[in-house]
Amino acid sequence: MADTTTPRDWFARPDPRGGRRGTRTLRLRASAGLIAAVVLAVLLVPPLVPLDEQAVDLAAKLRPPSWEHLFGTDEVGRDLLLRCVYGLRISLLVGVVAALAATVIGTAVGALAGALGGWADRLVMRVVDLFSSVPHLLLGIFVVAMFRPGVWPVILSVAATHWLSTARIVRAEVLSLRSRPYVDAAVSGGASRRRVAVRHLLPGVLPQAGLAAVLMVPHAIWHESALSFLGLGLPAHQASLGNMVNSARSSLLAGDWWPTLFPGLFIIVPTLAIAGLAGAWRERINPRRRSELML
Repeated sequence: MADTTTPRDWFARPDPRGGRRGTRTLRLRASAGLIAAVVLAVLLVPPLVPLDEQAVDLAAKLRPPSWEHLFGTDEVGRDLLLRCVYGLRISLLVGVVAALAATVIGTAVGALAGALGGWADRLVMRVVDLFSSVPHLLLGIFVVAMFRPGVWPVILSVAATHWLSTARIVRAEVLSLRSRPYVDAAVSGGASRRRVAVRHLLPGVLPQAGLAAVLMVPHAIWHESALSFLGLGLPAHQASLGNMVNSARSSLLAGDWWPTLFPGLFIIVPTLAIAGLAGAWRERINPRRRSELML
């Protein structure tokens, strides 16, 4: 008897819910492929392209893309491909380090508020509400203004302004876990509050905290680019995607599109890839929760 079953698709497994798992798997693989391409570009382009990203050549300024300069040159003749790669390095450094720092702060504050409860919970959440009432960019500008332009002030600015949503998420998870039967059993068995928090509550919030960290990376990259675009992030001479977009404004008005397009793509593509990866992860760890994590 002939086999009438449909061959398994490479991107998906049969799913009675209408292919949602296949769509998630496809998005996950596409995002992972983009992230892998970004990592390879950051690692391989500098040693393979024998040019200095800071080398100024006024005779070659604003040359369009060619085999000699794949992305063209900027207003002072610097190779745009190398500058985009080095700018992406800075953006990824700021995004990853700031997201991890903000996640640690937010997890600690949210877990503490949810585990203690009562007046401590109310006090902590009022502090979170107070900081949330100030726009992130405005608060970040205030933090950066206290230091000289550089990478670490930008990281501090992002970390200090982006832990608030993580704190809310972790607190909500802790409050949910506190009502679980195994937590009640541990408390009834005489376990201390510290032991319950470390052994039962904290492991339960780690997946959500990790997801919040991944979702925060693209937001931190955009934050760093915005600060650099405003002239408050990295020094003007340092390769930064925000600095490059800012310096290319006059070139764009003159009809030279490449100094703006390629740095903008280097901001958009990695952030979309990371956001897609985080979205697939979110559906995997909690497929029934369809609400967005607003970071």
